[in-house]
Amino acid sequence: MGLLLVALTSISLTLWITRQLEGGAAAVNEAGRMRMQTWRIASVAQAGRSPPELAALVQQFDQNLDLLRRGDASRPLFVPWDDAVGQAFATVETLWQNQRPLWLQDRPPEPAQALAAAGALVEAIDGLVLAIEKQLSGFTAILNLIQFLMMALAIAGAVVMLYTGYMYVIHPLAHLRESLRRLESGDFKVRAGVETLDEFGQVAAGFNRMASALQSMYAGLESQVETKTQRIEAQRARLETLYEVSAFMAQAGSIEELSRGFSQRVRAVVKADAAAVRWSDEASQRYLLLASDCFPQDMLAHERSLLAGACACGNLQPDARTRVIPIHSHDEAQVRRCACVGFETLVSVPVRLQNRVLGEIDLFYRAKVSLSVGETELLDALASHLANALESLRASALEREAAVGEERTLIARELHDSIAQSLAFLKIQVQLLRDAVQKKQEARVTSTLDELDEGLRESFNDVRELLVHFRTRTNTDDIERALQETLQKFQHQTGLPAKLHVEGHGLPLPADVQVQVLHVLQESLSNVRKHARAQHVQLDVVKGAQWRFCVRDDGAGFDALDAPGESHVGLKIMHERAALVGARVDVSSEPGRGTAVTLTLPPHPVAENAIATPVTEHAIP
Repeated sequence: MGLLLVALTSISLTLWITRQLEGGAAAVNEAGRMRMQTWRIASVAQAGRSPPELAALVQQFDQNLDLLRRGDASRPLFVPWDDAVGQAFATVETLWQNQRPLWLQDRPPEPAQALAAAGALVEAIDGLVLAIEKQLSGFTAILNLIQFLMMALAIAGAVVMLYTGYMYVIHPLAHLRESLRRLESGDFKVRAGVETLDEFGQVAAGFNRMASALQSMYAGLESQVETKTQRIEAQRARLETLYEVSAFMAQAGSIEELSRGFSQRVRAVVKADAAAVRWSDEASQRYLLLASDCFPQDMLAHERSLLAGACACGNLQPDARTRVIPIHSHDEAQVRRCACVGFETLVSVPVRLQNRVLGEIDLFYRAKVSLSVGETELLDALASHLANALESLRASALEREAAVGEERTLIARELHDSIAQSLAFLKIQVQLLRDAVQKKQEARVTSTLDELDEGLRESFNDVRELLVHFRTRTNTDDIERALQETLQKFQHQTGLPAKLHVEGHGLPLPADVQVQVLHVLQESLSNVRKHARAQHVQLDVVKGAQWRFCVRDDGAGFDALDAPGESHVGLKIMHERAALVGARVDVSSEPGRGTAVTLTLPPHPVAENAIATPVTEHAIP
């Protein structure tokens, strides 16, 4: 601690003196700059320059003089003040205050007067510099002395550390190294001498205990290694089995294929004589035989549907665990069929999903067996994988059914919103036509036939438009390609030029959101085709935290507050579709100025490393 305190004190003094030297050196440089400024003032005054230029030089000299007086700790710059330095600085400051009016007067001083004044000032500045350098030389001498003392301290400390290190570290370590060498050569009787109670004494005592433990373990080492190897091999086999069964269940396409393949693999893994996979009904009253392997034919017919509790199989409680059931000694259930075919042991493994028993795996043996902890864990893991796989297949089937139902609902909505209305209109026109024919109103008949022709043409276009909509596919990575295809089909159908304008950057939209967005845009384009009488159509897409889609046309437009009834139907459809994804539809239109339909999606997260992409325009060929 004493050496540490001395060292820290020396370092602190060294740092302080070094800073004083740096500040003093900067002060010397600043004083040298003042000498240069003095001669520059004299030369500018003699050259007859403008008074403002001379006043600026005088002000700069004042600033430098003030900088020496106050110092600047950030540079660092400060004068090492003592009596001599203070007196020299006072001389410079007094002489400058006397000469300052001389340089600031309207008429420049005489050359001799200017040179004399400048020489006197420079001489005073030289005296200040010499006083500072003398003070700095004293600091340098102190710094050298401290460095010499630190060098002597370092040498003394090194000698002390070498001696103590050899006596208390190297010497005990040499004894321990020799003991370790003998232990490595197989001499387990070696012991290290414990001479002290310090850390090395504790290490020596620990070495002696380690040598004793190694000596006692060496005799049975081979048997322990063999046991450990067998355990590791069993664990590897279990992991391999889990991997193979999991890979098979991931590829199975049906419940029958899954259960049949699972029963075959489980029977082979646990070396059972027969295996069966049973599944419980919703009321847990019966267990259905999903699949079996090497199961006796005499038992298949009787146990395809097993009443719960009628036998050892299918007798699971909510908290059931894997059980080994001796068949002949089982008194709680009838097991005559199992005994007749020669089975002596039944292993019942419950199939559980989220604390709900779904079924069981029955393994039959013609001999008495017992399960180790590892085998029990393996069977439980296989049962858990089976439950997850069966639940996944069931969820996939439900998802496909839901997708079909949703598609049917979508088709029904499209038919109702377009063709059904057109057919209702045609039905009314047919009735009007029949009345006109009966009344022999030829003009009305002709008008009604024209309306029927227009209605049929509109229905035909609606059918084509629906076919185009249903053939449109989304892209989960980017909706831009689907938008291009939609505009291409619109242009092919109407002959109007259409353009796609995309800017910004955002995360890809989910597939279900893309579907609704496409249908809203297609409905908007359908309204353009039916009502706008436009010459150009443009779709603007802005990607970002909130995606925005805008369909613009230069058509006839309409009063947004008093739109036609048919357009009201299209707007209602668009609002309903937008509401499915939490979006908003805004319509902006004026008669003769076209229409803009804007779809704004709810806030969507954007990637942190996303960068803005340049604006791109895609012309639809």
